[in-house]
Amino acid sequence: MPLSPTLTRTAPEALAALQRDHGRALFGFLLGLTGGDTQRAEDLVQETLVRAWQHPEAWESGHDSMRPWLFTVGRRLAIDARRARLSRPQEVDSEALEQAPAPFDGVSSSVTAIDVRRAVGSLGPEHREVLLQVYFRDRSVAEAAAELGIPAGTVKSRTYYALRALRKDLQGYGLGA
Repeated sequence: MPLSPTLTRTAPEALAALQRDHGRALFGFLLGLTGGDTQRAEDLVQETLVRAWQHPEAWESGHDSMRPWLFTVGRRLAIDARRARLSRPQEVDSEALEQAPAPFDGVSSSVTAIDVRRAVGSLGPEHREVLLQVYFRDRSVAEAAAELGIPAGTVKSRTYYALRALRKDLQGYGLGA
């Protein structure tokens, strides 16, 4: 009957020897069970060795090798981890969340519309009328000038100053100053 590692060494030395002797094979086995996920396989190896630490009776079993016990424990841990992942919603990495379009928020868009109306309402009548023609009625500068009876240069100038005032009033919306 072979001597158990706990009889010949201290527990940390025995665990280090267990890792050295079986860690690579256990990792390869668990890597296959996790579909190539190295992080999960490493976590499972670590948890398997923790279980070996917590169950010294497994070391005293009289078997020539701890490998079958380690592989059995590792396989059961992998199965338990997979079942736990399947029982909760799928995990999404942060990159996928950042690239996903923002969900429609009716309240947010309503608040934005109210703020924009208030800001446009705070403009003088000349500026408000120019924005109405150019942006809301989609008219060219020449068409807006003809409609309002003012020169095209005045339409451009009023549009510039109206947008500048709106930018200042709507700073919190990422428009800058």
